[in-house]
Amino acid sequence: MKIYTLKAKQNLPISVHEAWDFLSDPKNLKIITPDYMGFEIISGADRKMYSGQIIQYMVTPVAGIKNKWVTEITHVRDQQYFVDEQRFGPYALWHHKHFLKEIPGGVEMEDIIDYKIPFGILGQLIHPIVVKPKLKEIFKYREKKLIELFGTLDPETTNPIVFA
Repeated sequence: MKIYTLKAKQNLPISVHEAWDFLSDPKNLKIITPDYMGFEIISGADRKMYSGQIIQYMVTPVAGIKNKWVTEITHVRDQQYFVDEQRFGPYALWHHKHFLKEIPGGVEMEDIIDYKIPFGILGQLIHPIVVKPKLKEIFKYREKKLIELFGTLDPETTNPIVFA
């Protein structure tokens, strides 16, 4: 059983409060998700994030195949971090931690995702060809969109997305 990890960091010239206000509103996930993914919230986004919140959405990540994805917000520490876990969806495991940290001139946002591909060895074979590049593309889009919305602390820097 292979579990993969994705890590992404981004520095923004906004306060922790501003970053939290944006990230803790589930409706804003649509803004930072590529349009081609057809992201649509079905239910659960009517309130700011809280532990135990169930959010259902439809997403079309690959080849026009629609997927229903259900996540639960399992942990929330106001203006510090939250965790979402897939309950139903395309992954065998999806555990996504979002951290915020005040830094000089702004905030550091860090995402750490532990995930497992279904279909055993077949899933492991398609990971480097399909899944890994798609996740990298999605997080690069998110980085670009957040810069458009809030600016950047380090315009010369491209933040690496690291897979382990």
